[in-house]
Amino acid sequence: MVKLNTSPVTPSTDLFERVASLAADFATRAAVHDLDGSFPFENFTALQQAQLLNLTVPKEFGGQALGYAAVSRVIETIASGDAATALVLTMHYLQHANASRSRRWPEEIYQRLCRESLAGIALLNAARVEPELGTPARGGLPATTAQQTPDGWLLNGHKIYTTGSPILSYFVVWARTTEPEPRVGNFLVPRDVPGVRIAETWDHLGMRATGSHDLILENALIPLEYALDIRPLSAWSLPDPLQLAGNSLWLSALYQGVAKAARDWLVGYLNERSPSNLGASLATLPRFQTAMGEIEALLYASDRLIYGLAHDIDRAEYDNTVALQAHSVKYITTSNAIRAVETGLELIGNPGLSRHNPLERYYRDVLCSRIHTPQNDAICMSLGKRALGNG
Repeated sequence: MVKLNTSPVTPSTDLFERVASLAADFATRAAVHDLDGSFPFENFTALQQAQLLNLTVPKEFGGQALGYAAVSRVIETIASGDAATALVLTMHYLQHANASRSRRWPEEIYQRLCRESLAGIALLNAARVEPELGTPARGGLPATTAQQTPDGWLLNGHKIYTTGSPILSYFVVWARTTEPEPRVGNFLVPRDVPGVRIAETWDHLGMRATGSHDLILENALIPLEYALDIRPLSAWSLPDPLQLAGNSLWLSALYQGVAKAARDWLVGYLNERSPSNLGASLATLPRFQTAMGEIEALLYASDRLIYGLAHDIDRAEYDNTVALQAHSVKYITTSNAIRAVETGLELIGNPGLSRHNPLERYYRDVLCSRIHTPQNDAICMSLGKRALGNG
């Protein structure tokens, strides 16, 4: 089992400067990738060269092991340049963070994954959602099967919404064994194994450049030791609260970055736009000033929520409700992000919906915040049950 020092590390002084520079570069191509749904391979080459793919890899294995707040800031900044790139990056960060916390993956396998992540572009992400089951977060057994044979595990199944599939080196596949009493868990599937196929199905409203295609497994044979963590289904009933918190916080930071990019574009537009009948910029009008103030208030509140909780976790100042707190942050901050972008659209009308301006892309991307697990109804039900003494 992996045994690690999980204390957060203070980021280097130039880290956020490097991140900001990359985000500005990614922004120059984001509209093109969004328009044709192409994958931004070049962005990940730049991230690897800037040593930004190993931020949640443990220091014991050569990574930077940054804390929740620093990683949130990196994700937010990258998302302000290209949200699709940020989502793929976030999933990679989460897989390493979760593996280092769980200490359940075979140590030799995990150390090799870390070395590969340091040496080149070796991204990984989970493959969990299925056409029939939907998201496993709402319960149920996966249809994807893993059959143990003398030569290894034989996997068969169909996964959807596999974010980053064009570039992933490994898929962490959620599957059930074919034993009489099936176990459920994660299996590591390299993309170059025979029987692994990507069906290019992703054609979405937002996050169009994430390459979230279907993963098809047809008698894909992996070594026995690539069963990362398999247990009876009942043993998965109590997930690690900090893993859940990281998922919600980092997704919150991502969509905060999109909303801030929309805010920044709107500020520039309102200062530059001077209708002939006004003789001054739109930024001088009280109506526009008031609306911008509403946006600023939403973003300020979200900053306090995201980074307040992230710093609490980094300082180990949290209790057993930390996951529910982080889910609440996600519910509030993603709602704020959507409202902030919508306010901008309402303010300027048709120009905001034109593909000549990035605001319509920011709006399409920020709407995707609603579909990430945990979804709003599940969050509110958990909060309500706790308040009523039923949870």
